[in-house]
Amino acid sequence: MISRSIQHYIEGRLSAKKAAIILGPRQAGKSTMIKSIIENQHLKVQQYNGDEPQVRAAFEDVGVERLKTLVGNADLLVIDEAQRIENIGLALKIIIDQIGTVKIIASGSSAFELANTINEPLTGRKWEYFLYPFSFGELVKNTDIITEKSALEKRLVFGSYPEVVTSPGMEQEVLVSLTDSYLYKDILAWEKILKPQKLEKLIKALAFQIGNEVSYTELGQICELDKNTIEKYIALLEKAFIVFRLSSFSRNLRNELKRSRKIYFYDVGIRNAVINQFSPIPLRQDIGQLWENYWIAERRKFMDYSQQKTNAYFWRTHAGQEIDYIEEANGKLTAFECKWSEKTNMKIPGSFMEAYPNTELHKVSRTNFEQFLL
Repeated sequence: MISRSIQHYIEGRLSAKKAAIILGPRQAGKSTMIKSIIENQHLKVQQYNGDEPQVRAAFEDVGVERLKTLVGNADLLVIDEAQRIENIGLALKIIIDQIGTVKIIASGSSAFELANTINEPLTGRKWEYFLYPFSFGELVKNTDIITEKSALEKRLVFGSYPEVVTSPGMEQEVLVSLTDSYLYKDILAWEKILKPQKLEKLIKALAFQIGNEVSYTELGQICELDKNTIEKYIALLEKAFIVFRLSSFSRNLRNELKRSRKIYFYDVGIRNAVINQFSPIPLRQDIGQLWENYWIAERRKFMDYSQQKTNAYFWRTHAGQEIDYIEEANGKLTAFECKWSEKTNMKIPGSFMEAYPNTELHKVSRTNFEQFLL
């Protein structure tokens, strides 16, 4: 088993006073990690799965006595796919406040507010964690740095979902199955989307535009949807942990883009599966975009798992000058340019350096990328 970076944080904070909420995409390894936590804790466990209709029905009654029955004599209550249970936030609040002797782990494959309001009932009563597909750092700890750097081109094509990584030789089949079975499941079920073909068309359009600024109006024309619907669908894709947005950075210059955005996939294997593009790296025309998406997603995992809080942006002017990725923390800026080849020069616009002279600059290539992810 490949150990997960957030597991020790969760184990160190388990208590009867706060629930551990674990979010992340389907098939990212939440259930496997929870099983490992259970084995390490040596506690009496009561476990439920919100995908089961009888479990959802049992939790509909949020009375104290009913919830006591569901908890039983357990020391640890585990609820998988908790977002499927109506009013789960209120139920967990009552368990914490009225029962107060059981530790709680609840997992979900979407942001819970898609189906219910967990945030308000659990204010001050939860620790929230995000589990991504395997990170570069987790894979290095499982093997070694040389092995994992040698696997980089494979990761760029097939991504890092656990079942993909642990199924050598079957990566494409696993990815296609994963995409067909799970990619749209939560969104279509919760939002009762009547035109799934247009949602699929939108995801494909986003897959072709990684690394580029995204226009909701243009996407609407491609998908035959209005701008507001496009914005709603993208928000849903974010909450289902398929894509994430970067906003444009703007502080000083008049010609900086102020309301633009880029959209990346949490996993480049999913991106490639969406457009059915599994060609090896030497044959690809999109390696620059792919490399940018891969590294920014991995950097996001690293910063999150190491509990470093930053604001993330890209930078561009109306004249087309740009910087791929910028982090802002405690008033300090760090800029990154993603270049697949170490021989490609890094060109930082003079106007940016004049406006932000104390920015720390880095070129990220396949020869040095690991120093920003470990």
